[in-house]
Amino acid sequence: MELLRGEKRHEKSESEFEASDVDLSRRWVNQQRRRQVDSVLKELPEKEREFLRMFFLEERDQADLCRRFAVGEDYLRVLLHRAKLRFKSMYTKRCL
Repeated sequence: MELLRGEKRHEKSESEFEASDVDLSRRWVNQQRRRQVDSVLKELPEKEREFLRMFFLEERDQADLCRRFAVGEDYLRVLLHRAKLRFKSMYTKRCL
């Protein structure tokens, strides 16, 4: 009985296997999405690519972006809107 109890203690339950499978598949999906996003970003015009990278990935503040792109805050929102629309359009055509 002691031996059986010891063996059971070291066995993984089905839920543990399922959790690790889910984690691996989630990791794979995230890597796949990252590659898709990178490939779409490479196809964007340089200004929009740089703008999206600075805004979302580097999380730069609006004042810094306004100085960098020489625009006012109102027009910065327009740039963001246009860049997001173009990215979304290209992403959906390519990846969905």
